[in-house]
Parts: sequence; C-alpha cells; structure tokens
Amino acid sequence: MYYSEDVVEQVRTSTNIVDVIGNYVQLRKKGNSYFGLCPFHNEKTGSFSVSQDKQMFYCFGCGKGGSVFTFLMEYENYTYPEAIEYLANQAGIELPKQELTIEQKKLADDRAILREMNKDAANYFYRMLRHEHGKRGYEYFKSRQISDEVIKRFGLGFADTYRDDLYQYLCHKGYTDSQLRDSGLVEIEKQGGGHDKFWNRVMFPIVDMNGKVIGFGGRVMGEGEPKYLNSKETVLFEKKRNLYGLHLARKSKREGFILCEGYMDVISMHQAGFDNAVASLGTAFTEEQARLLKRFRNHVYLAYDNDGAGQKAALRAITICRTVELSARVISMKPYKDPDEFIKNLGADEFEQRLKHSDSSMMFEIRIISGNYSLNDPEGKTDFGKEAAAKLALIQDKLERENYVRAVAEQYGFQYETFLEQVNQIGEQEYKKQHFKEVEQQDKLSHQKELSKTRTAYQLPEKLLLTWASNYPTLWGKLLQYITPEEFSSELTKEIARQFTQQYEKMGRTNPAELLDSIADIEKHAEVSAIVNEPIYYNEDEDMEEEERGELADKAVTEALRRMKEISIERRMKELASLPADNPDRKFNFTELLKEQQSINNLYITLDNG
Repeated sequence: MYYSEDVVEQVRTSTNIVDVIGNYVQLRKKGNSYFGLCPFHNEKTGSFSVSQDKQMFYCFGCGKGGSVFTFLMEYENYTYPEAIEYLANQAGIELPKQELTIEQKKLADDRAILREMNKDAANYFYRMLRHEHGKRGYEYFKSRQISDEVIKRFGLGFADTYRDDLYQYLCHKGYTDSQLRDSGLVEIEKQGGGHDKFWNRVMFPIVDMNGKVIGFGGRVMGEGEPKYLNSKETVLFEKKRNLYGLHLARKSKREGFILCEGYMDVISMHQAGFDNAVASLGTAFTEEQARLLKRFRNHVYLAYDNDGAGQKAALRAITICRTVELSARVISMKPYKDPDEFIKNLGADEFEQRLKHSDSSMMFEIRIISGNYSLNDPEGKTDFGKEAAAKLALIQDKLERENYVRAVAEQYGFQYETFLEQVNQIGEQEYKKQHFKEVEQQDKLSHQKELSKTRTAYQLPEKLLLTWASNYPTLWGKLLQYITPEEFSSELTKEIARQFTQQYEKMGRTNPAELLDSIADIEKHAEVSAIVNEPIYYNEDEDMEEEERGELADKAVTEALRRMKEISIERRMKELASLPADNPDRKFNFTELLKEQQSINNLYITLDNG
C-alpha cells in the first residue's frame, strides 16, 4: 500500500514524535530538545535527541536519525506503510482502503513483497503437514509429544520431498523469478526455473515480534546434512536481531524470559506452560538480541544445554546481558541435556523448582571457574581464590559485592575477612585503571569538540546553514536571497536545499520531517539527520540577556552564509578560469562573480520571526 503525500502529512502532523519515542525511551527536556539513552547502541550518557519542533530524532553517538516513521521502521522493524498505518490508528485517522492489484504488488517495495511471500510459504508448509505427503513430518512432531494446538500456535509445517513444489506454488501465486531470487526460499537456476531450499524437512516459521513471518528453520527428516537449516538473511531477516518465539513470549505474564538454544526447546517449554521461552536463531546469542529482550523485561533465565558447549554459551550470554544491563540467572538441566528432555522426564513442576533455585550469573561463573582448579590442593585453591576475587571485584555496588564475597567464602571454604580484603584490593586497582581510562576518554572528547567547533565554523558552513534552516523554518526565504541549491557542494546537500526551496515556495517554511519522508532509502535518513542536526557552537553565556543571545546567533548564521558564499564564488571562479580565454561567457561571468563577491561584505541575516 502506498499513501499520498497529503495522507502522510496528515498522519505526521497528528503525531507528536516526543510522545511516540517516549513510550520506548525515557526522555528529559534539555533546552528545546529532549534527550535520553539511545535505544540503538549501548551508552551511559544520553546522546539521543528528539526535537519536537523538527519532529525528528538524532543520536550524536551512533548517528541514527530520522522522522517518527523512521524510528518505528528501525525499532519495531515496520515497513514504511506499516509505520503510517500504526500511527494513523493511534491518531484515529481512517486511511484510504484499496486492494493491491498484481501490477501494484509488483511495484511495492521488496520488504512488503517478501512479507507476503513468507506468509504464503508458511501457509503452504502448514497445510502440507496435514497432507498425505506431510504425514512423516506430522508423525515426527507427535513423537516429540507436541499437541495439535501447539503445532497451530507456532505454525509448524512440512516441506515436501519434491524439490520444486514450493517454487511451483509461489509461481502460481504470481511471484516472479526475480522476486523469488532474494527470498531465501528457493534457488533460481541460470537457465530458468528453480528449486526449493527446504525439502523433506519439518518447518519452523520464524516470526518477528509483531507477528509477521520473516524466515524459516527446517529440520531434515532422516539422515542428511545439515540437520538444521535456516533461511538466508534477507531485507526482513537478520538472525542477530530476532529471537524465536518472542512474538508469543513478549505477551507472557511470567517473570522475565527463559532463553533456550533450540526451536524444540522453546516449543516444549511453551507447551508445559513456560510461555516466556525464546531462542536465538542457530547462532550465538547477540547483543542486539539482548537489547531486544531488554525492551520488555529486565532479566532473563538461561536454560542452555547441560554440556561443555552449553556452559561456554551461557558464559558468553552472561557477558552480553551485563553489557546491556539485563540481569541473568542460570537454570541447571542436570541430569538431562536440554529443556526439552528435562520437561519430558521430570515435568513442569520440577522445572518450576529449578527456575526458583536458579544460580545468579555471578555464582554460575564462579562455579565454572572452580572447575579449572584442584580445590583439594592448597596451590590450586589459592589460584582459584585469586581468579574468583578478580571476578567479584568487578561488582560496583559495595553491598552486593560483600554479599557475594560472603557466599563464595562460605561455599568454597575461604576466611571471609581475608577474602574480602583480597577482593577490595583488586577492586581498588581496577578502579584506578578505569578512572584513568575515563579521564583519557574525556580529554579525547574535549579535543573532538574543539575540532568540531573549528570544522563547523570554517569548513562546513553549508551544513550549518541547513541546520539553522531546520531550527528556524522561515529562515530559508532570507537565505534564498543570497544562495541557490546548486551552490551546495554535494549531491545530498543540494537535494536537501532543493527540497527546502520547494517547501518554502509551497508553505513559506521548511519541514525537516517531510524532507526525510520524501527519501525512500532509509539508510540516507541518518545522513540527512546528521546534516540538519550539525552541532552549532558560538560563544554564548548562560547569564547573557536574550537580546544579546539573539545578536550572537544572527552573527553566527551570517558568518556561515558569508563563508559559504566565499567558498562558492571561489569554486566558480576556478571553473571559469579553466575555460578557453576566447569564451564569450568567461569575462561576463567573472564580472558578475566579482560583483557578487563585493555584495557579501554587507550581508547580514537575522533570525527574528524565524
């Protein structure tokens, strides 16, 4: 579905970006903007800004930026039409309704086409499971004690043994080889035609947190490699940014999430009543996945395999959880390998007990460390104590650190006061190291700020003008008396200037949010946001009178305009100098440029009524 500019503008003007983003990020007002911790990267000092006036967001740390639609596309993984529809629904706006024709469908963006294709493929696999050809897959799920209700809840299915059955089905639905090529569902032959990527496998649809199918996992029936096969990454599907079962688990009333390693573990857990279980998608747990969980809960229980590989995976996951400040505990699967086997043999009640008595991440790490030493040997126990002390010294909170010191001392037979002294001594050393790093980092940031002041004032005046024009919507009319869009140096700044000119001619003001929504490539939203949010530095004083502050701002924008004109004139003079001496336009244009150069000496811009 595509919506007209008028419809998009209606939705945008009916939406307050601060209110929308405030549902996801804790924002505090600072000057004319709101600031908070960026939801797209890990930071301790809020560099994520939201402007109510511009209806834009921008992170000065990672560079993410855009309109309210961009935010939902990045954060919720919506398509552009879905973002419009969501906000329209929130604002009570009824959007025009029409069914897409085949031609319109072909013109729709790749994400929308792939979403529809994945939905069709999921329906195909689900129906095939109940077909005579899918009997083998259905019997497999029954052998794993999966009920029909759970099969339906997860949309489980079967890929037929015929290697082009899905390909033929999707072709019949109207998809072209060109569209199918990048779907991850089929392989297109050079000479034409195609074959299925998944065949003779039970199928696990991978669903994003909004309930849309974005990919598939398949387990082979019988012998065959690989045993498990996932969709390749597409414009919809990134393994590191999604979790299996999250669309269901996010709605659970249970505390926290249970993080498993496999699809069947998640399915068994949900069937047993633990409907807060999720799993990573055939890869190690990632920081992006941890941030995704952090949006909904503050802690997670690790239910990893009870073997060496599972322990290593749990240790990696704990480190990642700490990075995003997500509390983690570890559930023991002994004597069974994984949650699926545990539930089948000991039942849900026993798993509930394991959940209640799960190890804190720190005690789990200490236990793993203890396995590397012979604790019956004095030297081995001493070495273990030193490594355990170094781990405990990382705990910042004094009370929490002392509680862990006491627990470890009691469990492993250390004298509490001596062990605490060892931990605190190491902690003091680490504090000094960290403090030195922070001072170094602060010095580096101060240096970068000074460079930015120079760069902004003297090297990037055109970007500064675009920022001023974004902050003061009617300023562009004054600037157009002296500059044209073609005087900007890059294609992107030229395009922004052209759009601002069109907006001013149409509405008498600039609209940065509308500018962003006119750019189809979402990757460019960050670039544009960076340009129109270029830091503005000038020597204002907090105690300065409002009139003085205004005069200082006028001088700053005038200086930026004068510098841009000087650079523009210099560039055009060099271009004229490269023309043949007998070119009739050369002398005339040189004369005009000299006049233009003289005129900028008296140039002065004010921001009043901007």
